[in-house]
Amino acid sequence: MRISQLAREADVPVATIKFYLREKLLHDGELTSPTQAQYDETHVQRLKLVRALLGPGGLSIAATRELLAALAAPPEALHDLLGIAHQAVNPPAPDGLDLVPAYQLMGRWGWRIHEKDRDSQAALARALQALDDAGFDLPEGALDLYARVMKDMAEAEVRGVPTDSVEAAVRYVVLGTVLVEPLLLALRRLAQQDASSRRFGADATSAGAAPPERAAK
Repeated sequence: MRISQLAREADVPVATIKFYLREKLLHDGELTSPTQAQYDETHVQRLKLVRALLGPGGLSIAATRELLAALAAPPEALHDLLGIAHQAVNPPAPDGLDLVPAYQLMGRWGWRIHEKDRDSQAALARALQALDDAGFDLPEGALDLYARVMKDMAEAEVRGVPTDSVEAAVRYVVLGTVLVEPLLLALRRLAQQDASSRRFGADATSAGAAPPERAAK
């Protein structure tokens, strides 16, 4: 198909496709003349993937390019795929950041974390520091609860990694890390809405729970 048809098939403007080609996010088509090329279904699928990574995935052009390179040439050890995926979603760890609180928590939970995954450790340290800076105290046991939920989720996800194909494993780990995180955040917010509605909303009141202003009297 020509680039105009590719644009229709993938629902992506021609100008955007040309931009992706220049940025090496989309592989070249087969040249049929010095100024024209033919594209196929692999280009349609790549365009949809790139749009997902840049859109819901929230990745930069550079991070998307690195992920696509990992999909094309995966590392020998599947465990290293997580490092590639985490680097895409975590900003680099700044120099001088105190990682001790994060290390202490991971040690308490018995988590086996490789030193090379410093960016994820730094993300936890920054989150803890932000809570401390804001003077926000989590309810007692909340961190341990979060850790248990995340560990159960992670173990289920790792059990689902395909082992019959390196390509399938790469796609599962990389895209599952990048594209599922926005899904988890959306589900958490919706679950909070549901819990709040059940405790404080009209349905909760009709079921016998007093509104906050009445309960305070």
